[in-house]
Amino acid sequence: MIEQDFVCTDDFVSNGIVKWNSPSNIAIVKYWGKKENQIPQNPSISFTLSKCYTTTSVEFKPKKNKDSDIIFEFENEINHPFGQKIRLFISSIEKYFKFLNNHDIHIKSKNNFPHSSGIASSASAMSALSSCLVDFEYLNSNKKSSLYYINKKSFIARLGSGSASRSIEGPISLWGISDSYKGSSDLYAINISEEVNKIFHNYQNTILIIDPGVKKISSSIGHKLMNENPFSKTRFDIATRNISLLKDVFKSGNLDEFINLTESEALMIHSLMLSSNPYFILMKPNTLEVINRVLEYRRETKLPLCFTLDAGSNVHLLYPFSIKQTIQKFIEDDLSLFCKSNKYIHDCLGKGSEKLL
Repeated sequence: MIEQDFVCTDDFVSNGIVKWNSPSNIAIVKYWGKKENQIPQNPSISFTLSKCYTTTSVEFKPKKNKDSDIIFEFENEINHPFGQKIRLFISSIEKYFKFLNNHDIHIKSKNNFPHSSGIASSASAMSALSSCLVDFEYLNSNKKSSLYYINKKSFIARLGSGSASRSIEGPISLWGISDSYKGSSDLYAINISEEVNKIFHNYQNTILIIDPGVKKISSSIGHKLMNENPFSKTRFDIATRNISLLKDVFKSGNLDEFINLTESEALMIHSLMLSSNPYFILMKPNTLEVINRVLEYRRETKLPLCFTLDAGSNVHLLYPFSIKQTIQKFIEDDLSLFCKSNKYIHDCLGKGSEKLL
């Protein structure tokens, strides 16, 4: 599908409330570097989570004045700083929803995890909002294919936050054009779960909260710095090649190869931060301590526990369901000591956004 396919010209006026949950996700092959209009420099693959999500409701009413009134409420707080970003986002996507200009909109959003926990809240927030907007279109306009609505949710989410495009479906999503996957697109993510060994379908993810503070450098700035990074082309080529390698790993279920690829991707992204100008460091001392302990534990036990990192200091641990109890005991007894206030979150792969109302 192309951009023009997502333009809804239905010019209706209606009352209604829609409500959706949408989860965060953790990338295995990372997205780091983008072109204009939220187009990725390389394809990425992520695990869709299930227990860390945003709940968003959107109430539509016929507008009272010439200009639409957009109210954003986060965690029961009106005019939250994120509200200005939401209002700009709504204005920027009006061409895809002609009916938006006919309505006053009241958005209520909340996370079931701390906003400053280091979890990718923009992914869950923007995918939940896009699900609401596309659902309201579905309820009030001429019906189209189910694939149209799935892809449009991801398309709109991408415009708000690139990684949000991968939270619409699960348990495993690909965003970005790849020769390895038919139907892949830079405009929206696709579900690739059917081509994956069943061992990955219930994979576990524990998020170790090393530092819950706000990052000193935003991901948006990090993406822009890739434009001048001397290693950017090499990185994009490696990421593209890793998509192909990961497809083979997903089919075979070879966990040794999965671990090697996952951890090298994580460390590569942070090495790119170190080689940017200006350079920056998002890992903390306890991030490295946890990584070293995970590597040592794996050498001693031969259990397939591995780590990945987001654009921050927290550590995501990935492991099969079959060793869940053993790994979670190791986390509680050892790794939790290096978490802020011993905080960690057990999660697992999920199915993506879910309609509540």
